[in-house]
Amino acid sequence: MSEVRKTDEEWRRELTPEQYRVLREKGTEAPFTGEYDHVFEPGVYRCAGCGTQLFDSDTKYDSGCGWPAFSAPASDETLEEETDASHGMSRREVLCASCGGHLGHLFPDGPAPTGQRYCINSAALRLEER
Repeated sequence: MSEVRKTDEEWRRELTPEQYRVLREKGTEAPFTGEYDHVFEPGVYRCAGCGTQLFDSDTKYDSGCGWPAFSAPASDETLEEETDASHGMSRREVLCASCGGHLGHLFPDGPAPTGQRYCINSAALRLEER
C-alpha cells in the first residue's frame, strides 16, 4: 500500500472543512447527519482524503447507529486500527492505511459472518457508484 504524505496546508486546501475535521483532527459527525448513512447504491467507498478503496457496497448495511456501517473492509491492507481511549471509553479507531485519515470506529456487534461493525463517518468517504 502506497503512503500518502501531505502537509497540513495541503490537506486544508484539498479537503472541505468537515472532511478536514473528521479525517485529520479525528472528529465525528453528528449521528444521522452524514451523506451516506442511508445510501445503498452499488459501488465502492473510497477515502475522501486519498482515494484508496476502503469498502464495497456489498458489505454496507443499516445498523441503525446513525453512521454508515460496513461488515468488512475491501481488503485487509486498506485499514489500520488503533486503540482510542478518548471520551472515557476504549474503542478501536479505524484509519486509512494510505493517508492515516481517521475514518471512524470498529465494534464487535455486526452481522454474521464477520460480527464486525465498521462505523464510518460519511465525511471520510466518497462513493464511486457502479
